[in-house]
Amino acid sequence: MNGHSFNAHGVWAIYRFEMARALRTLWQSVATPVITTSLYFVVFGGAIGSRMQTVDGVGYGSFIVPGLIMLSLLTQSISNASIGIYFPKFTGTIYELLSAPVSAMEMVLGYVGAATTKSVILGLIILATATLFVPLPVAHPFAMLSFLVLTSVAFSLFGFIIGVWAKGFEQLSFVPALLITPLTFLGGAFYSIDMLPQPWRTVSLFNPVVYLVSGFRWSFFGKGDVGVEASLAFTFAFMLLCLGVIAWIFKTGYRLKS
Repeated sequence: MNGHSFNAHGVWAIYRFEMARALRTLWQSVATPVITTSLYFVVFGGAIGSRMQTVDGVGYGSFIVPGLIMLSLLTQSISNASIGIYFPKFTGTIYELLSAPVSAMEMVLGYVGAATTKSVILGLIILATATLFVPLPVAHPFAMLSFLVLTSVAFSLFGFIIGVWAKGFEQLSFVPALLITPLTFLGGAFYSIDMLPQPWRTVSLFNPVVYLVSGFRWSFFGKGDVGVEASLAFTFAFMLLCLGVIAWIFKTGYRLKS
């Protein structure tokens, strides 16, 4: 690949193919999260909201919105990116991709770019759905969009790694189901970690999702469980870690060429 100039056409081809795959399952891609979010509102907002009016001065219904969006963002980013790279492995077309004049970086750009786009659009759709139920001020719109995009990129990269690692469809759904969903529920998506007694509050600070939910919530209401700087630092650190792992995967050919 020496002297390889940037293959924008190759990146665009992968990106377009992945986006077309999403459009074929549009109803599933968009309707499921929107219906799920609405149900969360009816159940959590209605049942708990009637007992717990406000959290940190924010109405409970509004308070859970950033957590709900994060939950969808994380699971969708991972599943979109992991399925995207897993299918060529599963069908054997990965070898054509690896021998094509597309560098590892361009391949990642195409797959992760498409997964990120889908997740961000979904996040915005859920946000729009949420405004039908509760008043939703956005104190820092630029920060809100930045967190939306950064989180989607970071977890799409993570999904790409899972897609390469997975040997079967069970393993693809294993990580989101057993890791991401519980971490999100325990990460302050539906409550403030300040409500927890010690030592659980301190334990929560080791949960990476706390930083994502908190930073995102800060962009709406100007307050979060942890400092917004810590949230940003964590997101960037996680993204760099994933990039490092992906670089290693392509360098060694781990589960790509075998």
